[in-house]
Amino acid sequence: MDEGKYMRAIHRILELEGGESLDVDAHDVFDHDPDLYGKMVRYPLEVLAIFDIVLMDLVARMEPLFEKHIQTRIYNLKSSICLRNLNPSDIEKMVSIKGMIIRCSSVIPELKEAVFRCLVCGFYSEPVMVDRGRVTEPHICQKEQCKASNSMTLVHNRCRFADKQIIKLQETPDEIPEGGTPHTVSVLMHDKLVDAGKPGDRVEITGIYRAMSIRIGPSQRTVKSIFKTDKSRLHIEDSMDTDNTNASKSSEDGHVTDKIDKLKELSKLPDIYDRLTRSLAPNIWELDDVKRGLLCQLFGGNALRLPSGANFRGDINILLVGDPGTSKSQLLQYMHKLSPRGIYTSGRGSSAVGLTAYVAKDPETGETVLESGALVLSDKGVCCIDEFDKMSDNARSMLHEVMEQQTVSIAKAGIIASLNARTSVLACANPSESRYNPRLSVIDNIHLPPTLLSRFDLIYLILDKADEQTDRRLAKHIVSLHFENPEVVEHQVLDLSTLVAYISYSRKYIHPKLSDEAAEELTRGYVAMRQRGNNPGSRKKVITATARQIESLIRLSEALARMRFSEVVGVRDVTEAFRLLEVAMQQSATDHATGTIDMDLIMTGVSSSERQRRDNLVAAIRDLVMEKMQLAGPSMRMAELLEEVRKQSSMEVHQHDLRVALGTLQNEGSVFVHGDSFKRT
Repeated sequence: MDEGKYMRAIHRILELEGGESLDVDAHDVFDHDPDLYGKMVRYPLEVLAIFDIVLMDLVARMEPLFEKHIQTRIYNLKSSICLRNLNPSDIEKMVSIKGMIIRCSSVIPELKEAVFRCLVCGFYSEPVMVDRGRVTEPHICQKEQCKASNSMTLVHNRCRFADKQIIKLQETPDEIPEGGTPHTVSVLMHDKLVDAGKPGDRVEITGIYRAMSIRIGPSQRTVKSIFKTDKSRLHIEDSMDTDNTNASKSSEDGHVTDKIDKLKELSKLPDIYDRLTRSLAPNIWELDDVKRGLLCQLFGGNALRLPSGANFRGDINILLVGDPGTSKSQLLQYMHKLSPRGIYTSGRGSSAVGLTAYVAKDPETGETVLESGALVLSDKGVCCIDEFDKMSDNARSMLHEVMEQQTVSIAKAGIIASLNARTSVLACANPSESRYNPRLSVIDNIHLPPTLLSRFDLIYLILDKADEQTDRRLAKHIVSLHFENPEVVEHQVLDLSTLVAYISYSRKYIHPKLSDEAAEELTRGYVAMRQRGNNPGSRKKVITATARQIESLIRLSEALARMRFSEVVGVRDVTEAFRLLEVAMQQSATDHATGTIDMDLIMTGVSSSERQRRDNLVAAIRDLVMEKMQLAGPSMRMAELLEEVRKQSSMEVHQHDLRVALGTLQNEGSVFVHGDSFKRT
């Protein structure tokens, strides 16, 4: 009798002495007796009450002095039902539904046992049990000498209360039909299940579907009937958790242990890095370095909290910029499918409050409540933003705080709060002229503020270049997707469920630390990157890397160590992190005038060589004005000045450059510009 799975669970509850619940797998009930399983699903209230009686009887035999009540909780039903398929015929039956939590109420105390006191003689009544939400108040005082009628009052501090919480569950996006809006259902959670799920969690819930009447207003006698799911068991699908606190390995079943052993075997393969890269969006051809960067984002680095209170984020932010038709949105959709937590949103369809949090009236209580937006719901996940360039400035300004401090600060409608948004941002943008212009900088191409651009760890340019060999291979790959060609089918690719399990396990249990050699290599590599800016012929130093880059390198190195299930960051991880950063910077931060990497392009929008050229032009115009024009003399036209500058200097000067230079001189007070002409002052 002591050998079974549930006997071990009961022993554990008795040892911990907690008023715990015994979680029973519905598949085990079915294997034991299919008829019992059928009755349990059809008449759950009656059958679960019998389960509880049998369980308490068993506990009493094992430990007679154990007083707490242990509940039976069923999970893992044989079939789950779609939220919108719940019908009145399902009422009072046990159902299993999947969805995403969008709101959690605060904890509500629910009366279980009431005690009354007589106002005349002070006699306390026996505890009265609450039956189906109703309390039967004694009409007459039970004391023989008193017998006063209608004199009883409720004594709150002698009553027994239990925790209750109402959560709102919304159906998952893949279950919403074309043109439909997501359905929601209210779920009542009791006792231990309170606060078991957070908004944004994707969960599977097993419970009893019930109809409850709710009063529309306190003074109205009308009631409206709403359907509620009474909670029995909450099962959170592998959340991408990076907290050590949630990593409790004590109660892992045999099946889970086998799965973990398989994942550990996978991590020991020498080519695991390349295999993971091939498994990420296998239908998208090549783009290997982009996929490696996205893999690093999924695994993530370690969030660091110092004793002084300073925080360093562990999430990696990536921006994809490129020509139309280079499968950016496809990559985004795939990443959204892969991350167990995360929201997909488009730049045009997102407002500032939709991304962060908005204030709404709670339909049940009428109070003002804060509803979480996309960034808060994808806390500890990936927030995918498509059409990033088409986002309003107002919405984009919200991202500054999220991408570095990882919080959302709100002060509206009397609610002042700071919400966690520890999310990795994956954004993709099209160039402003639809096709990327290689002669212009990234800033000029996509019109994003440099302050926002510098917060992205990796910026990838995905360009569509015409090349016969590449085009032929790409065309063959796309055609082969439409018919199954045995030669083209790629081997050694992990399936989606294995990949999700691999990433989730790694994020939850693997927390790599930098080794001494890796730290030394990081320092040496960073100094070498900075040295590149010291051109022997140039007077000014070019900034080729900033402190943000070294933080990005640490995060990338930790993510690469996580891919191998390694607790230590090695030198090879640092080398690969440098290579990934070089590839991204080579594309996005290269100054086309000099061919070198210049971080000023991303930090300020103007490269060092361009700034030098502008300074030289201003100096040349200043000399010309001093030489050719008299103080308060006749004005000169811009066209004449342009010809003079072109004659005297070898620089290629445009009308726009001239206006910028004259604007600088006007600020100095040397000239006064009026329309197309100017005069010396």
